[in-house]
Amino acid sequence: MNKLQFNNNTQMPILGLGTWKSAPGEVYTAVKEAVKMGYRHIDCAAIYGNEKEIGQALSELQQEGVVKREELWITSKLWNNNHGKANVVPALKQTLADLQLEYLDLYLIHWPVAFKHEIPGAKKAEDYLSLEEQPIADTWLGMEEAVKLGLSKNIGVSNFSVLKLKSLMEVASIKPEMNQVELHPYFQQNELVEYCQSNGIHITAYSPLGSSDRPAGLKKEDEPILLEDKNIEAIATQKGVSIAQVILAWVAQRGISVIPKSVNPSRLQQNLNAAEIRLTEDEMQQMAAINKNRRYVDGKFWEVPGGPYTATNVWDE
Repeated sequence: MNKLQFNNNTQMPILGLGTWKSAPGEVYTAVKEAVKMGYRHIDCAAIYGNEKEIGQALSELQQEGVVKREELWITSKLWNNNHGKANVVPALKQTLADLQLEYLDLYLIHWPVAFKHEIPGAKKAEDYLSLEEQPIADTWLGMEEAVKLGLSKNIGVSNFSVLKLKSLMEVASIKPEMNQVELHPYFQQNELVEYCQSNGIHITAYSPLGSSDRPAGLKKEDEPILLEDKNIEAIATQKGVSIAQVILAWVAQRGISVIPKSVNPSRLQQNLNAAEIRLTEDEMQQMAAINKNRRYVDGKFWEVPGGPYTATNVWDE
């Protein structure tokens, strides 16, 4: 499997296991199955509510001799109520305790959206802090401290626009090495990909298969279903692989990390195998032509009456 190289010579397997929406009871088994079949990259986040279960699986896998810690790449993310320099390290230490790890390979700011520290689930305007009140630059100081303390080998961001990345790059002592964003054939993020890749920032694609199992509140009635796309289906049929495998291969072939979520053993294996599939130049061009510039995770859930965030100012669009 191809790997992405980081500035400190650490290497991240380009395909990993996503754990967003993996239910309690399922994620433990999924992680154990995945690592046994060859996954070495697991993507986590405090807000997913399942890091303790993942930690139990990782601990047992190491005790059983299936894998060594240094063979794994574990990513997690700072939730919105822990922005601010003083809050980052304590939040990361809690994640490490839950995951039963001494360090992360990568820690990300989950969203450029800040809540008041005592409110993990903001619902009204006064629960939020604007980015003027709680600047990303201040939070980044805490992220840099985490690296200095050896708590995370690498740091980065998630859901950041080009504009927000540029602002952060101007003040960062340690440059962000990753931007994890929604990316798939219907939302190809070409401008962002070009900026990141020309500035030494890796990209991880979340919801690469269209995230059809995301909560109903995040769905729209008219949304196109990525896994039913006829153009991708034609490529898949010709190659004798699944539509999902074509999509994952397309992402990886762009030099972008991809983290499909599954708890189904056969799909876990299919997804892993996708890292070895190669699309022709013509097939890559066919995939490029189906871009709809369509987000599935549109950010409108951060909009509350009188609040500081809108989908427009989160994405700078």
